[in-house]
Amino acid sequence: MMSDENAASGETPEVEIPVEETPDNIESIDPTAALRTENAELKDRVLRTVAEMENLRKRTEREVSDTRTYAIAGFARDMLSATDALSRALMMLPAEARESGDATTKTLIEGIELAEREMQRLLAKHGVKPIEAQGEKFDPHKHQAMFEVPDPSQPEGTVVQVVQAGFAIGDRILRPAMVGVAKGGPSHAPADEAIDKSV
Repeated sequence: MMSDENAASGETPEVEIPVEETPDNIESIDPTAALRTENAELKDRVLRTVAEMENLRKRTEREVSDTRTYAIAGFARDMLSATDALSRALMMLPAEARESGDATTKTLIEGIELAEREMQRLLAKHGVKPIEAQGEKFDPHKHQAMFEVPDPSQPEGTVVQVVQAGFAIGDRILRPAMVGVAKGGPSHAPADEAIDKSV
């Protein structure tokens, strides 16, 4: 209803229209809290990115190191074949040829021995190491059993003869050592029992 004064003067009364709240006109959000939230999100994102970059750096370093270490594996296997050929050539020479041979024969033998030693040195320089086998407990990861040797004086499973040397590069086996293994002796004591007996 209009009041009499408003009606007499011909003015329309002022009516308050309720304003609907929208995100644009909400003044109640604390700007400091919003900035803190955004800052925390950005900080989390930066920390995740830094962690991802660190993981990528470590993975890349590991891959580069593995590439350096194992890149020559195929070449090293081929070189081992050549070294074996030189070793077999030296083993085939009779002992008297080494001792009583003429100067040319002795020079030839020395040259073959020198070439074999140099090849072994170069392989070692590039991380190719021989696998210890003689007197060791047989390990199927490093040794390949070619035959068994009846020997009651040796613990069963002990490598008593090396037919062909094995080689590894880093943690990888290039080729296992071909070995003869003792049979018939006492069994190897487990490591735990050996420790208990020593205490």
